Amino acid sequence: MLSKILPEKIFKILDEKVNLKAVNELRFRADKPIVVCVSGKNYFLTENGVSSNLTNALFASKIAIEDIIFRASECSIYSVNEQIKRGFIVTDGGIRIGIGGNVVEENGQIKTMTNFSSCNMRFPHNVKNCSLCAYPFIVHDDKIENTLVISPPNAGKTTFLKDFVSQLSERKLSYNVLLLDERGELDNNIDSNFFDKIAFSTKKVGFENGIRSLSPDLIVTDEIGQEEDIDAIIYAITSGISVLATTHADSMETFLKKPLFQRVIKDKVFKRYVLLSKRNGPGTFEGVYNENFARVSKMS
Repeated sequence: MLSKILPEKIFKILDEKVNLKAVNELRFRADKPIVVCVSGKNYFLTENGVSSNLTNALFASKIAIEDIIFRASECSIYSVNEQIKRGFIVTDGGIRIGIGGNVVEENGQIKTMTNFSSCNMRFPHNVKNCSLCAYPFIVHDDKIENTLVISPPNAGKTTFLKDFVSQLSERKLSYNVLLLDERGELDNNIDSNFFDKIAFSTKKVGFENGIRSLSPDLIVTDEIGQEEDIDAIIYAITSGISVLATTHADSMETFLKKPLFQRVIKDKVFKRYVLLSKRNGPGTFEGVYNENFARVSKMS
């Protein structure tokens, strides 16, 4: 898929001289150097691979950026306009392409984006067993605790969710799992026989429709970011459904200060908090905490 989206020269360098399995992001800005994030660290792309030295960096053109977005849309920008209105496109392989440009609004509603000036390709990775450090603290006695995964951007939250769903299936826990996948990237290569998916929906609509029509035991969703997301989660939990979700914060201290989550914290909506960081690379496991934010001791 990547070969169909990128300029031939750029793909050849990445394919031959960069470890694609370690690439997290590939960022293009008009008339600026191309930046590659490898194992959580940013480098410039050069003819010979990646470098910390700007001297030999390859630069992106506005035409190249527009062409990448056009190819990612399978040559039909109109067909992916609902995604573009949210600022991204997701390819069939689960690569999410964030888009910078001009937003066109009408009556307070985003109609589309034009004049594309940058794009950031985020590459999905499956890391087998990456959720196992936290798994026994979340799943015990055939019960799944309501859990929130906390980490800074690009630090392994989505990868954690995908592996967790695979681990449930591998252990023959036949929970009916609903993936509420707003960006269309969550279900890529999940090894599970027990999940349904609702994609490109708001959490409010996805939770309500999913609960009504698919009868899930567990709802898994990424990036809680607004009040109606919190309302949807509480609706699910009070309906007897477990929830596994994520949010951005660079530490537990930062999370505890986020205004959006004060109700959640006060009412002890989540019984487990998993903290990830980039300290030793993306997905560094920092611990599991309970509803009182005490680190959970090892379960027997």
